[in-house]
Amino acid sequence: MSGVVSKITSLLRKPYMLIVLPIIKLHPYFRFLYETNDYQNRVSFDFWFKQKVLNWGGNKHAYWPVHWTSKVFDVENIKVGVDAYPGIMGGCYITGRGGLEIGDYTQIAPNVVIVTANHDPYDSRKHIFGKVVIGKYCWIGAGAKIMPGVTLGDWTIVAAGAVVTKSFEEGHCIVGGVPANKIRELDRNRCIPYEVKHKYRGYIKADKFA
Repeated sequence: MSGVVSKITSLLRKPYMLIVLPIIKLHPYFRFLYETNDYQNRVSFDFWFKQKVLNWGGNKHAYWPVHWTSKVFDVENIKVGVDAYPGIMGGCYITGRGGLEIGDYTQIAPNVVIVTANHDPYDSRKHIFGKVVIGKYCWIGAGAKIMPGVTLGDWTIVAAGAVVTKSFEEGHCIVGGVPANKIRELDRNRCIPYEVKHKYRGYIKADKFA
């Protein structure tokens, strides 16, 4: 049965790729489909359609690509940079209730957790908020957890599985462990800043933001 479904899908995909997709690309809204080809995280029409139209995973409210197995909450309090998509990889849990900023070209691996609020230890009905700020050119490894109130400077690499409970504002370092501590410094002279030609924050041109 699965073989039949696969053949039908393949037959339907050919006219879609040859006829429908080129027409869609002519619309200005969909320029991100080809103007983000040089991004680390390229976005396909299929991905956009599943998120924004079919609402797979319930993340249609996010203005950036979010995988259908990831969950993003309080997007109105989340600011993402160019080519920085929290939740584009599967299994992520991102909350913006206390405020979240992610800088340009920061990469976030699968199963990452970023929380910006926690329960009051003396009264679990109350929440304690803490804004999380992640700088530019950072790399958050698979399964890492970023706790409320943390600030990570540019070029901070968080090792897989780390639990980050304190800030590393100076950046240019690798942190890891539970709780995370600095493992080593990065050579600032070897850190290469780069920019893409067409700047998008999610699906939207960066210059559309105030």
